[in-house]
Amino acid sequence: MILVITGTDTGVGKTVVTAALAAAHLAAGRTVAVYKPVQTGEPAAGESRGGDIGEVERLAGAGVVLAEGARFAEPMAPMAAAAAEGRALPGFEEHVAAIGRLRARVDVVLVEGAGGLLVRLTAAGHTIADVCRAADGRLVVVARAGLGTLNHTELTLEAAAARGVPAAGVVLGAWPADAGPIEESNADTLRRVCAAAGVGWWGALPEGSGAWDADRFGAAAVGWFGGVRGRDPVPAGAVAQPNV
Repeated sequence: MILVITGTDTGVGKTVVTAALAAAHLAAGRTVAVYKPVQTGEPAAGESRGGDIGEVERLAGAGVVLAEGARFAEPMAPMAAAAAEGRALPGFEEHVAAIGRLRARVDVVLVEGAGGLLVRLTAAGHTIADVCRAADGRLVVVARAGLGTLNHTELTLEAAAARGVPAAGVVLGAWPADAGPIEESNADTLRRVCAAAGVGWWGALPEGSGAWDADRFGAAAVGWFGGVRGRDPVPAGAVAQPNV
């Protein structure tokens, strides 16, 4: 199984959702790898991995196989970050081949994109949507709970469908403890949007869960994703917010 995690924007919780999926699959007895095609805003890895794959390792544990295509220090879009250092981005075929090698080793490969669906990852302009389609993966869309999420999420789903990229599910990356009518209405609307589009509604992760320790995070992740039934993880909904 290959799942490609993208977001409706930057900072919506892609890394935490990736870590939660990894932890849930590990708990179900599957082997898991996480691939980050391009990491920006982080210097070259030293003794500490840092960056998004470092967070995945901290939250999901050392049992996850981790790999990166490239990383750049500037906190910019991949093409701009590479240009700032005078370096080349990995090519499209390199990303697809790397995912294929990981898939040959493990049961589940999780690919975390940079920013949103159409952020360019290669000098030729390939996006995470292109990578997902070429790798025969399915998309997981991470969205916000608050204002703006309806437009951003539907645009992402529509763009994916137009490119022939199947979406497996939509999940809210951070559900606030003090959620109000706006968040509740957004969650209800997105649930209906997903049903109409034939896309899984995967509920929400609690706000702040990315700061938990690995034991607490791993134990909770199994509940968030409904025990990862069969080979298709379908979250049961939010842990502390049954109305989501």
